[in-house]
Amino acid sequence: MHNHWIVDLNFEEDEDRTTCTASLSGFSAPGVQGLGVARRNPDDTPDATVGEELAAARACSNLAHELINKAATGIEVRTHERAHLIF
Repeated sequence: MHNHWIVDLNFEEDEDRTTCTASLSGFSAPGVQGLGVARRNPDDTPDATVGEELAAARACSNLAHELINKAATGIEVRTHERAHLIF
């Protein structure tokens, strides 16, 4: 079996905050999303690249945790036992 998922990163920015939503698309991609936020220190000069990188990293990390939680739920439904997944 061959499956392919694509990670989509969408950004919203204002003067001191960048928000990123990470979602999956593709055949049978689970419907989970990750959210990441980066806030600029008021003493720092604005740099959209740094904010996007940090928000994207946090969104992808959150997405990974959401996928693990979804997998754990699937295991528990099938086995009727608590899943012990490590991240």
